[in-house]
Amino acid sequence: MTERGEYDRIINMDNENLQIEEVLTRGVNEVIDKKDLEEKLHSGVKLRVKLGIDPTSPNIHIGRAVALWKLRQFQDLGHQVVFIVGDFTGQVGDTSDKNTERPMLTEESIKNNLKTYLKQAYKILDRNKTEIAYNSKWLRKLGFMEICKMADLFSLNEFASRENIAKRYTEGKRVSLRELLYPIMQGYDSVAVKADVELGGTDQRFNLLAGRTIQPLYGQTSQNILMMDIIEGLDGRKMSSSWGNTINILDEPKDMYGKVMSLRDELIAKYFMVTTRMPITEITEFLKQHEHPRTQKMRLAFEITKLYHGEEKAMKAEKAFVKQFSEKKLPDEIPARKLLPGSYKLVDVLLETGLATSKNEARRLVEQNGVKIDQKTPESDTLIIKDVNGIVIQVGKRKFIKIL
Repeated sequence: MTERGEYDRIINMDNENLQIEEVLTRGVNEVIDKKDLEEKLHSGVKLRVKLGIDPTSPNIHIGRAVALWKLRQFQDLGHQVVFIVGDFTGQVGDTSDKNTERPMLTEESIKNNLKTYLKQAYKILDRNKTEIAYNSKWLRKLGFMEICKMADLFSLNEFASRENIAKRYTEGKRVSLRELLYPIMQGYDSVAVKADVELGGTDQRFNLLAGRTIQPLYGQTSQNILMMDIIEGLDGRKMSSSWGNTINILDEPKDMYGKVMSLRDELIAKYFMVTTRMPITEITEFLKQHEHPRTQKMRLAFEITKLYHGEEKAMKAEKAFVKQFSEKKLPDEIPARKLLPGSYKLVDVLLETGLATSKNEARRLVEQNGVKIDQKTPESDTLIIKDVNGIVIQVGKRKFIKIL
């Protein structure tokens, strides 16, 4: 090998070692078994890396995308990724992160949620290198004897000792037998796709370990597990579609940028690490040089928006934000609504334009100074607007309507 060829080989080897290190550490809370997985990654063996997501809502938010980006890292290292769409487990419902029983969903609602699911996933994953599997294919076929064999590997005490289950049980809340079966179903997914590695959040620990327990029953080697940190939503609680505190990967660029700018200051550093692809050294240097939270959030909002919409749209979203909030100007593009000419009560205008869902909500928005008419705050919810034509109504920071 020539001197130049040897140099390139060493550089490529060093880059791969750095990639492996980042796979095992960035945004990662726990790895089981880390030593074994690390050895396999360095050995060059091609692994089957599994991630399952239940389509319990139509949107993939950036919290769920954390595991998808980790899956993409494995993909870039040359491993076979298996993306499991939980069209069966989504109906049954996982209560790993819930303090109450999750209701069963209908097959129809799951189908509706699935309409754009893969399109969203392919914003992150390489379509040509992704194996897609629907777990209804094998879970529908399981009989009682098969389920009993797997159930025999677990005790009721193991299930009941999980923090959220124990809390509900102590408080006298209902815990259904259906919930006991969910970890077995997720564990069997690993058998069905012959997973070497499974990814998931820390709230999925019991379910992930179920795969390790069940696989030897079918003559398979127990999978390794890589658990990612759970990220908080805009209100500080865990990011969840059911709480509406999400940043969805299909959000419009300006909405995505604006949502990130409303993030709590204490979450900035964590978001840089787990929701962007910026190099760690660059993140560290940037946060050191720019200590003001607003400056940090503007860069964070730009990086996240760029990740899903490209640099040009991210720059446009940033300019729109600066214009609207820093310069106190109206956005260039404002949705229009048509109302018949005449005078209207302010409450009725908010209701007619969809800026409020009820008169009570409309009154509350006005009372809390959350409404502006042509950039001026009305004094009372009893205000009567004599001529609505041409006015711009704003609710909150990001909702605008122009009346035609």
